[in-house]
Amino acid sequence: MKKITILGSTGSIGIHALSIVQKHPNLFKVIALVADKNTTTMLKQCELFSPNWVAMNDEKSANILREKLKKRKIKTQVVSGQKSICELAALPETDQVIAAIVGMAGLLPILSAIHAGKTILLANKESLITSGYLFMKALSSSGAKIFPIDSEHNAIFQLLPLNMQKNIGLANFKENGVKNIILTASGGPFYNFSSHDLSNVTPIQACTHPNWSMGKKISVDSATMMNKGLEYVEARWLFNALESEIKILIHPESIIHSMVQYSDGALLAQLSVPDIRIAISYSMSWPNRIDSGVDVLNFSKIKKLSFFEPNLIKFPCLKLAIDAFNQGQAAMTVLNAANEIAVSAFLKSKISFNKIFEVNVETLTSSCFSEPESIEDVLEIDRISRILAKKIVLSLAF
Repeated sequence: MKKITILGSTGSIGIHALSIVQKHPNLFKVIALVADKNTTTMLKQCELFSPNWVAMNDEKSANILREKLKKRKIKTQVVSGQKSICELAALPETDQVIAAIVGMAGLLPILSAIHAGKTILLANKESLITSGYLFMKALSSSGAKIFPIDSEHNAIFQLLPLNMQKNIGLANFKENGVKNIILTASGGPFYNFSSHDLSNVTPIQACTHPNWSMGKKISVDSATMMNKGLEYVEARWLFNALESEIKILIHPESIIHSMVQYSDGALLAQLSVPDIRIAISYSMSWPNRIDSGVDVLNFSKIKKLSFFEPNLIKFPCLKLAIDAFNQGQAAMTVLNAANEIAVSAFLKSKISFNKIFEVNVETLTSSCFSEPESIEDVLEIDRISRILAKKIVLSLAF
């Protein structure tokens, strides 16, 4: 039985992971759950899974939860704050840590889990986007493992040789017979829009993804194709890939989640309905497979599978992310911060859709940081970049 801690248990990834635990109570035991402020969902999770520990980032929420658990005579211990969350991420009795805290708040807890030698099921993009070098350096010295649960990276993970699966972030493509990996992208809801049409799209339109059910921020990132740029960065770190070893293809149907091209000419693809539970269950049960609760793919209902090259002129955020990665870790941290500020401003109707790129590129070109040598350096770059990006948003606002 695998003992599990979930960082971000009340969010979408956490809830899906717990649905798999509930489906396989003989395989998994929940040791600790972590959330920000959502006491209502956390209370239900405590009732269902009886974790030993719960951490709420917000102290007031922790106090509310503590009282509710006491009334129900549930013995789960409740703690609060960043330090406690980091301690739960490194609990000696935990085998797997599902890292689903959104944003920069996930960095220190994930690093704690790495230093503790845990198997980390990674859903937090920012950890690799802003701190890939630092995380991979810690990974190589700690004996920890990272399994990706983002759909595209998990698809690649499933298709790689076992030796590469066991050595994520360290294995060499050529030594394992791999020529390149192909990240697929749906293209989002606006891929066939003209540049003029893009300037007039609304937040509601941008949040309506044709295939996936996602949060607002990631839906907008998909619409600008920034999300695929960030996934490119993650793939570079996760699979120790050179620039020449990654390709990106638009695949509007979202049936093939990614592909691996081998040196002998074979091309392997991972196909399924677009449901994140497949990726989560595979990482949780690796190297085995279990029932995820997802329907199997029905080929008789698939009318076509289409592919084409991304349009980097219409969707410049994709190339901006690739270029920022080549500049270094500081540039990626700046871009990630700027993009979060820009997307937030768009969702609040302060700037147009096309201005997201302008905020991103202006923040990048206005910044000059030394490469970070610690997580504290990363967090400081992030802090300063957000201040700058907010000023740029004000200058571009309607």
